[in-house]
Amino acid sequence: MFSSTVRSGCLRQTNITKYCSGILKRLNSTLIVAEHDNEKLLPITLNAATAAAQIGGDITCIVAGTGCSQVAAEAGKIPGVNKVILADSEELKGFLPESVTPVLMAAQEQFKFTHVVAGASAFGKSVLPRLAAKLDVAPVSDITEVKSADTFVRTIYAGNAIQTVKVPESVKVITVRGTSFAPAETDGGSATVENAPAPSGKNELSSFVGQEIHKSDRPELAGAKSVVSGGRGLKSGDNFKLLYDLADKMNAAVGASRAAVDAGYVPNDMQVGQTGKIVAPELYIAVGISGAIQHLAGMKDSKVIVAINKDPEAPIFQVADFGLVADLFKAVPEMTEMLSK
Repeated sequence: MFSSTVRSGCLRQTNITKYCSGILKRLNSTLIVAEHDNEKLLPITLNAATAAAQIGGDITCIVAGTGCSQVAAEAGKIPGVNKVILADSEELKGFLPESVTPVLMAAQEQFKFTHVVAGASAFGKSVLPRLAAKLDVAPVSDITEVKSADTFVRTIYAGNAIQTVKVPESVKVITVRGTSFAPAETDGGSATVENAPAPSGKNELSSFVGQEIHKSDRPELAGAKSVVSGGRGLKSGDNFKLLYDLADKMNAAVGASRAAVDAGYVPNDMQVGQTGKIVAPELYIAVGISGAIQHLAGMKDSKVIVAINKDPEAPIFQVADFGLVADLFKAVPEMTEMLSK
């Protein structure tokens, strides 16, 4: 009799816990800050949408930009998104944090979201910390897993340790590591689109002058299935042509280590690492890269890692699935020639 009573009590407690958890999920309301180029959503927004779905509750997506109504329509097709807020203004040209943050603040004041989520990209890392400061809450950056609506997992010490964070803040401001969450579907949703509430203040701190966008026929680095990266071992920017030729044969993106970027071999938008882009392609080929901790933090989740380095003691070989100890100036042209046949 005693055993039966305890079991029944445990079952009732479990049911109550599940019931309360369900209520809390329904009470959650998450705002996804869409990242886009005024023409289409960028892939990391879909990763952030997956994280928002795991948090649970109502999901709203805000699209802030200039001439971006078609982006709002695209965001409305994401399954799970209940509403899209469109902020379309010339004042939002360039997506400056000082301009976007007042729009987010106005939306937060009106709708009282419990979570604000964006991708851990240059855009997300510039806008959300500013929003968190305005809301007087501590942001949680670069999460890799959602444990519950208030508990998240993130990496620290360049990925050498994993930290589980329980967030007591009334508003959880979160950036999401794109490679840790599968992209959401782009069809099936039917969210309504409404205009954003007017922001409380205008940006008088900065102004957008212009930008130079590097265009390439190769896949975009953050979303490519194959990546060829070069390091200081290439010795000059001209020698990166070896990697461009190889990447063209593989339909791969080209990246670089921080050492190569700091040396001026390539522009910083090609940098892979803790202070650059985080990638997790199916194939990552590291050419002339020693394997510093900050670089490994940006690519060690790749499914297959190939390292080419003439130094057999290079740290990159410790994480590589396949290693080739050879002179890259001989090995890379040979690989390109083999792929040409």
